[in-house]
Amino acid sequence: MCSVGGQEFWITFDTGSSDLWVVSSDCNNPDCQGITKYSPSSSTTLTLSDQPFKLTYLKGSVLGTVGTETVTLGPYEISSQTFALANQTSGLGLSNTGNSGILGLSFPPTASIPLTSGTPILDNLFAHFDDQHRFFAFKLGRNESRDISYSDSSLTIGDLDSTLTNDTSQFVFTPVFASTPDEYDFWKLPIQHITINGEVLPLSRSLVRGAPSPIAVLDTGTTLILGPTGDVDAFWYAIGTGGSTKYDQQTQTWQVRCERAVDVRIKLGNSDTAKEYPLHPEDISWAEGETQDGWCTGGIQANNGVDSGDWLLGAVFLRNVYVIHQGTTPSNPPMIGLLNTTDPSTALADFTSSRGQDPAPPPSLLRPGSSATEARDTIATCVVCGVCGFLIGAIGIVIYRLRQRRRSQRQVHI
Repeated sequence: MCSVGGQEFWITFDTGSSDLWVVSSDCNNPDCQGITKYSPSSSTTLTLSDQPFKLTYLKGSVLGTVGTETVTLGPYEISSQTFALANQTSGLGLSNTGNSGILGLSFPPTASIPLTSGTPILDNLFAHFDDQHRFFAFKLGRNESRDISYSDSSLTIGDLDSTLTNDTSQFVFTPVFASTPDEYDFWKLPIQHITINGEVLPLSRSLVRGAPSPIAVLDTGTTLILGPTGDVDAFWYAIGTGGSTKYDQQTQTWQVRCERAVDVRIKLGNSDTAKEYPLHPEDISWAEGETQDGWCTGGIQANNGVDSGDWLLGAVFLRNVYVIHQGTTPSNPPMIGLLNTTDPSTALADFTSSRGQDPAPPPSLLRPGSSATEARDTIATCVVCGVCGFLIGAIGIVIYRLRQRRRSQRQVHI
């Protein structure tokens, strides 16, 4: 819950953006129906400008007006916090989630509201803390109930959740990858590889300038894991032995048998400190949207439109880790601390008990050392060589026949 001008709202805490906005009572389009809306007339602390606000997400967009308001988050109150009143939203599914806005927790350069108009909320929150406590910690749970007594999600600022751990030494810390020297935009870190049942699936080269390996963005505002088409296709081809995966052309998503049980791990961090983090099988075979014929949505999907990094690690990854987002201090750059929370043996046993036995053969990866891109290039090369060979052979036959015909004609004239 978040209070804006004394009005309380359910909002999405999003590490993939930096702006705070709430739906205004002026929003009447279908996407913002049936949710609690901010009423400007009910506030005595609102200052509204004539500056327009526009923000486009990977899916969905919002339009509105910039203003300032008193914002309360737990025990912390910020006066004159810059935010936006959303007068129009599209494609965000607010009416389905019941959330009235988004609170961005990424770095200031990603903000759509100009920094000249005010400081993003994360910087204002961090201003409350000394260097040691300048962090927030996220644990996304599997129970998405709005009843806090039943929810197993956690967001703390300045301290760890003692029900999870009080010991920061249990975390593996990695400096946030900088887009340009000393400038940070998203909570990013290197991804070294993905393993399937212990076998390495090599990944395509990074498209991020200066990155020695692919770059992953931790994004609580994204549900699935999103990556390059070639790598994602190779992942599902490997898992799809026995006909256990398929690509749905209509929805353009990978589908997987709901009982498909695989041990998938993602190795994150710099090469000298990287660690593997196992995913619960139910995050690979995503039961939400399950159809009657036993097919589930794959938790990893292709999206080449990601420009903040090579991969987006959304909720299906973040449910398996406890994450510290450490702000910049005079002695250290911003850091990401990861603590594994999924035991692969226990997770597999729970999954099999819930979904049933997996009858499909074990996954089969591409030849060792090959990536999806290399495999696709190899196939393309073989096809081109085959076509060229056919054409050369056909031309040779034509030339041979022409020569034979000319010889025959010479013999007749003699």
